[in-house]
Order: sequence, then C-alpha cells, then structure tokens
Amino acid sequence: MELRHYAHIIKQRAWISVVLLLCVAAISLHQGPSAPSFSASMRFVVGLRPEPRSGDYYAYDRYYTWLTAEYLIDDLSEVVKSSAFAQTVRENLITAETWDSASAPIPAGAIQGATTGGKLHRILTVSITWPDAGQLTAIADATAKTLQEDAGSFFALSGSDRIELQLIDPPAVGPVSPGLTQRLQVPIRLFLALVAGLGLAFLLDYLDESVRGKQEVESLGIPVLGEIPAPHTRLRLSQRRRIP
Repeated sequence: MELRHYAHIIKQRAWISVVLLLCVAAISLHQGPSAPSFSASMRFVVGLRPEPRSGDYYAYDRYYTWLTAEYLIDDLSEVVKSSAFAQTVRENLITAETWDSASAPIPAGAIQGATTGGKLHRILTVSITWPDAGQLTAIADATAKTLQEDAGSFFALSGSDRIELQLIDPPAVGPVSPGLTQRLQVPIRLFLALVAGLGLAFLLDYLDESVRGKQEVESLGIPVLGEIPAPHTRLRLSQRRRIP
C-alpha cells in the first residue's frame, strides 16, 4: 500500500521533475560544450659542465658531475611550477617577436597554473595546458628558452652558471580529449535535477494538509460513513451496467 501511495505522489506531482529536467537541459544546451584545450609537452636532458682542472689530480671520473645532475632534476621539476619561473617565462614571452602582448596579455599566475613538471633519471619533462593552440606554441617556446638560458638563475649555488639543459623533444602541441568528468557533466546534472524534483514532490505532499483519501480520514479517528467514487470510477461502473 505504501508503494502505491508513493507512486501516486510521484504521478500527481511529476510536473515538478519535468520542469526541473527541462530547465537543466536548456541551461546545458545554452552553455554548449566545454571549450577545447591543448597540451604541449617537451623533454630536456639536464647536466652540469665539469669544473675546469687547475692541476693534475684525480677527479673521480666526473662522478660528482653526474650525481649533481640527479639533484638538479629533482629541483627543476619543482622550479617549473614556481611563480618566479612563470614570471621569467612571461618576460621572455613578451620580448618574443611572434607575440603581441597588447592583444593577448597573459598573467604569470595563469602560466604557473598551466605548467607541470616531471622527471625520469636525468630527463626533465615539462607539460603545459592552454585553451588556445597558437598561444600555447608561443608559451612553450618561451618556456624552452627560459630553461635553456636562465635555469641557473633559479639556484642560489656557486657554479649554477654551469647548468645546461639540452632540448631532446621540442614542444608538441595537440588537443586534449575531454575527461570522464566533462563527459558525464550533463547526465549528472539531469540526474540531480530528477532527484531534486522527486524530493520536492514528497516535501510538498508532506506539507499538504488537505484530506485526499479514506485512509487519511480514518487515521484521524473519524469514522467513514460513505465514500463518493471519483468521476472516472463512476464512468467505468456505468459502462459495466450497460453491458447486457
């Protein structure tokens, strides 16, 4: 009996869910698909030029030069995420001949948020995600220039001017496929609208103080002497009586 009562509530106020679904669908269509984004990835070999010898002595077969490169990779993978690095990239971007800073000003914070770094042995990987492919190409070129020419300026160490980065994979710009969250965004919105509509229907039914059936009258302790059937019920009864 309770399931029938719940089904009756949903059927009686189904218009609430329908209206919410239509509103959410209209808003989603008005917003349109999410703007495409592009990604550029580049890889560098990180090394350190050996110190020049000032005498005839054993240099440990350049062991410490290779060991220092391992530490540099760890630091550089974090340096590329810093605001100081993003600011230097922005300065190199503004001075680039192919960049019009007046028509497309880009703050350093946007570059910082779009840049990530990774490492594998002595290989540094830098990835940048941006909504415009043309701007991304210019930003990636400025990033590569910053790492190759100004990497030592981010270290407060003696001999940091001997840091060298060799670009082995130039920036490759390509579209980024939408993630699972973006693909399920509209279905999730519609599902939440449906749940909200059902919840609102039950809330309105709970707040409705009108009497809508014999069971509700009897639950108040009032005896029921008779019940007038609904119009469609009387119609079915009259049709049955006409059958010979």
